[in-house]
Amino acid sequence: MADQTPPPIPGSAPSSNRTIMIVLAYLGILALIPLLVEKEDREVQWHAKHGLVLLVAEIALFIVLSILQTIVANIPVIGCLAAIIGLLIWFVLTIGILVLHVMCIVKGINGQRFMLPYVSEYANRF
Repeated sequence: MADQTPPPIPGSAPSSNRTIMIVLAYLGILALIPLLVEKEDREVQWHAKHGLVLLVAEIALFIVLSILQTIVANIPVIGCLAAIIGLLIWFVLTIGILVLHVMCIVKGINGQRFMLPYVSEYANRF
């Protein structure tokens, strides 16, 4: 994960409630609120788009893991062991995603951006 702070965006009018909007940007579907409400604040827009792309990536990851867990769980010899390992993976992944969201919120509140490979690049396209 790269930690870069790009220069401020010129022509971006800061919002009076920027902090709240940046926090909302990383709370799942609530990222739609800053995306639709704060159209003039480009920094809030970036965080909202980043939060939505992050949400979609997380949903895709959980779907893939669910499919893999279902396939492996149906193998007779290792099914029970796979279920236990699967639960452990879900737990670690969920904690990791929570930490990632907290890091993004803290960086955003401090006027920085937490750049994630592929996710940030994709979010920058919009």
